[in-house]
Amino acid sequence: MMSTKSLGARISVAVLSAIALSVAMTGAASAAAIRMGSFTSNTIPANDDDSSPLTALGFTADFFGTTYSNAYVNNNGNITFNGPLDEFTPFGIAGASTPIIAAFFADVDTTGAGTSPVTYGTGTVNGRNAFGANYINVGYFDAETDKINDFQIVLIDRADTGAGNFDIEFNYDQVQWETGSAASSGGSNGLGGNSARVGYSNGLIGAANRSFELAGSAVNGAFLDGGPAGTSLIANSLNSGGLLGRYTFNARNGAVVNPPTNPSAVPEPSDLIGTALGGLAIVMLKRKLSVAKKG
Repeated sequence: MMSTKSLGARISVAVLSAIALSVAMTGAASAAAIRMGSFTSNTIPANDDDSSPLTALGFTADFFGTTYSNAYVNNNGNITFNGPLDEFTPFGIAGASTPIIAAFFADVDTTGAGTSPVTYGTGTVNGRNAFGANYINVGYFDAETDKINDFQIVLIDRADTGAGNFDIEFNYDQVQWETGSAASSGGSNGLGGNSARVGYSNGLIGAANRSFELAGSAVNGAFLDGGPAGTSLIANSLNSGGLLGRYTFNARNGAVVNPPTNPSAVPEPSDLIGTALGGLAIVMLKRKLSVAKKG
């Protein structure tokens, strides 16, 4: 008969193993938020502040009472609807005077050797029509490549829940820089100055404005890998089933359902114990199985 001590030791080992595996799976999730291989049918050639032509979304999106079926993909980490946007120093998205959806509004520069151009296009997510823009392996102005970001914007048709309904999804796998080096941006080596902003706005002025900025916007260091626990983009999630690096916003009946003020932080190791115990059997089964303009 197995002694209580031996049984306890085996349980302890099993729990610790499950916790370790849970931590490993959690870490892996932060590197799997981007929907790789999708939205690659079009490319914005290597550039600094250019935009795509007006491009069909493949569905109709009701964004705060205005419906859009086309959009511009801008090199600097955002999508706009009324015209392209070449602004490289991020302005405040909350209260912005242009309809915008921004996953990482900052001075993206894809002209540096070894970086990749922005791609975009239509596709599907879980069988639903979608439109996305990939900012994968992108550097910052002025053609700097010592730090690289990987992020993505995805708009997903949710007409199954009502006409014009859609989801906004921001995905992040790596965020090493936050600011370009243009004089007005004030950054140095990709850091500091007027750092990146994340959010959306319907572009209306005054009381009619409907907008949101993610906590950490314009805060130096907040969004970076290894940054503050509550704001590092790859270490948190929002309305995404705990998949780290993914932030989902639901647009329903002409309005985006307001998210919490802060995203959910990574669980502490102690918080994983309950999850590890509850899911131990499942876990064990799964184990088998342009420079001039900037001065």
